[in-house]
Amino acid sequence: MARELAKRGCRVTVLPADTPAQYVIDHNFDGIMLSNGPGDPSECTEIIDQLKILASSGIPIFAICLGHQLLALAHGFETEKMVYGHHGSNHPVKDLTTGRVYISTQNHNYVIKEDTIDPKQAKVWFKNVNDKTIEGLEYLKENIKSVQFHPEACGGPHDTEYLFDSFIEMMGEHKNA
Repeated sequence: MARELAKRGCRVTVLPADTPAQYVIDHNFDGIMLSNGPGDPSECTEIIDQLKILASSGIPIFAICLGHQLLALAHGFETEKMVYGHHGSNHPVKDLTTGRVYISTQNHNYVIKEDTIDPKQAKVWFKNVNDKTIEGLEYLKENIKSVQFHPEACGGPHDTEYLFDSFIEMMGEHKNA
């Protein structure tokens, strides 16, 4: 993720997951990228509390995998453990805005429960073509987008690398506002 942002001209600062939200806000970063990680997202209660603060800060946020799940939990949505999970580099995901299908790389065992998403807070952005699970959200009142899959996957596919460009546009719009 840092490599993808750096190759697009971004100066990247990597912070540990337990960095307090106020530290991030005080440093006036142009955007926040939430990365992937292991485990049950619902157990990350301290991080979820900090994400509630960051989500309301106005700073653009783009989240991938575990970050996607944590943001959903911070907004009151729920996650559940999948029977088998999604693993590998051949998962079709559909962008519900454009109707286009992309091949994605995935490695997760938890998913956001669609019936817990508040339509006043977020809309489903991507869905898995095979099992119809949530693969991405766009938050309606905040400058936040998130995806379950890995657009930065080294081995490919590279279909969704454009999402990093979209995040850079979000940061530019925020900075110019």
